[in-house]
Amino acid sequence: MQLADYMKSLGLIFAAVVVLTACEDKNSPGVEYMPDMYRSPSYETYGVNSMYGDSMEARLPVANTIPRGADNLPYDLPNTPEGYDAAAALTNPLKVTEANIAEGKVLYGRFCQHCHGKKGAGDGSVVTNSELGAPQAYNKGLKDLPEGKMFHSVTYGKGMMGSHASQLTKTERWKILMYVRTLQNPDTYKAILGGGEAAPEAMADTTATAEAVAEMTENKEAEATN
Repeated sequence: MQLADYMKSLGLIFAAVVVLTACEDKNSPGVEYMPDMYRSPSYETYGVNSMYGDSMEARLPVANTIPRGADNLPYDLPNTPEGYDAAAALTNPLKVTEANIAEGKVLYGRFCQHCHGKKGAGDGSVVTNSELGAPQAYNKGLKDLPEGKMFHSVTYGKGMMGSHASQLTKTERWKILMYVRTLQNPDTYKAILGGGEAAPEAMADTTATAEAVAEMTENKEAEATN
């Protein structure tokens, strides 16, 4: 009998402690069983994780695996003269659209303009403010350079230009080259974006002029304003 009374009293005391403790903070969940199951400990990026032998939190991808997505597929051609020549057969997989050319122009301004110049004349700020040699102009020395070879050069680097593969995805590289094609041929293929009829040889090319794109964009903005 005394044991039963003792247990009853102990239970009442425990209940009172729980109730009073919960009343102190209305947001408190009270007593939690195994709190790590509710709030897992997090690790700082590039911090220490004692679960691994090298104590590094950041882990390398599993060997021989790649992330999902076409941008992550390997580029098969080697960084050799033979690979550069073979790249001439590559063509831009992206559809020629105002949006793609506009995005390419923005990316060109961020990654290319400082050397190649605003209009691809090889007169960028790096060239004009140093003794470095100027790259050839897109509408002259590089006018007939295939886009596949340009993609290869942007991927691996060529001459004084380093590789941009770690800075630009494949899709971004192709968008830049779509814009560069408008600098190579500034007076051709307006009909591709304008909706008119174009000569077969023109449709086989990849782009319209930068001036045409800018003009069409301005016209659309004016129409939206009106």
